[in-house]
Amino acid sequence: MAKREIEWSSLWKNEDWWANWLGFILFALAYLGIIFEAPRPSRWLFNPMISMNSEKALQVLILMMGLMVLFSAGIFFMGGEIRRYASAFLSVFILGYIAQIIAGQRTFKTYGFEYVFWALLLGILIRNIGGLPEWLSHGVKTELYIKTGLVLLGAEILFNVLLNLGIYGLLLAWGVTPLVLYISYTFGTKRLKVEKSLALLIASATSVCGVSAAIAMAAASRAKKEHLTLTISMSLIFTVLMLVGMPIVIKAAGLSELVGGAWIGGTIDSSGAVVAAGELLGEEAMEVAVVIKMIQNMMIGILAFIVAVVWVLRVERDPEAPKPSILDIWYRFPKFIIGFITLSLVSSFIISPMIGESALSNILEVSKGLRTYFFGMAFVCIGLETGFKELGENIEGRNPVKLYLFGQALNLILTLIFAYFLFGLLLPT
Repeated sequence: MAKREIEWSSLWKNEDWWANWLGFILFALAYLGIIFEAPRPSRWLFNPMISMNSEKALQVLILMMGLMVLFSAGIFFMGGEIRRYASAFLSVFILGYIAQIIAGQRTFKTYGFEYVFWALLLGILIRNIGGLPEWLSHGVKTELYIKTGLVLLGAEILFNVLLNLGIYGLLLAWGVTPLVLYISYTFGTKRLKVEKSLALLIASATSVCGVSAAIAMAAASRAKKEHLTLTISMSLIFTVLMLVGMPIVIKAAGLSELVGGAWIGGTIDSSGAVVAAGELLGEEAMEVAVVIKMIQNMMIGILAFIVAVVWVLRVERDPEAPKPSILDIWYRFPKFIIGFITLSLVSSFIISPMIGESALSNILEVSKGLRTYFFGMAFVCIGLETGFKELGENIEGRNPVKLYLFGQALNLILTLIFAYFLFGLLLPT
């Protein structure tokens, strides 16, 4: 077997690395004040036109053109066709923004139908009603958009915030998560006979943080796109149900805001839904829920590395082949996790002490807005790649749904036990 060598050209030809470069550039532009706002549509009730005005439309147009230039540069270095990509990029961007406008409807907002749900639905409708146009397919760069968004997510993981709950938050998030992940994966592969990569995605979605974790694990295990789409669809549906149902259950059970917030933060998949559900209980519940979810999000990088190692050394290894080298593990490891961790460290230990938390929060508002755009575009692309026929051919009966229900139920039970013990009995007032 020939010795594998380091391919330095991957630094400018690889999609994972470009997610890092784009994330770094955009965060730097936000820090320098060059990008000072990522405009979002206003909320509306009956007339979606009030979500926009001429000033906001101009800001969105400028942002769209700027992002098109940056992403087109990446496509050029990766060997793509800029002319075809640029026009398709604009269309995907607009579809993602339309999803944000729809999600701004007050009733939809109240019941947790977030922009990613509408972005996915728009893409699915286009694909399955009229088919995916060839010209639009050049803009379908799902992983590039989602990975760039995840790199920016890293900037929001601030170590000083994580310490607000002390050891209690760490015990809840890092104690339950690996346990649920392992038990769910084992149950799925051994008992339900679900394919290993699909079982991994479902187990990570129910135990860590839903869509973001599933995408990171899909990159580490090289899972099928149909498996990722199925996992994301189930995660979005259950996020809505839990956002509406959990605050009702918590109030009916008479749980404190601390316990309720910790339970919400450890179980609801989407960060936006965590905030919304926490707010329904109170300010304290929301703050606790957000910190717990942030601690969980930290595990994305750690688990992606572990999965990359396990998949290379055990799951996909040919028993008769030579033992995989460190380089084999390196090539499997999703490189965008490096950007995710880097921005977390930079925000926590360089920028925050240098300019203060208040100024950093303004920068993070911009990076969060940009992340919203990229996640919206990514979910449009996932929908555009989802043909019902192909999806049906890759679903192994009802067992994936059973596994999701099992994992979510297990997570709810264990997190409630930990939350009540740590935040209801042990945490000092």
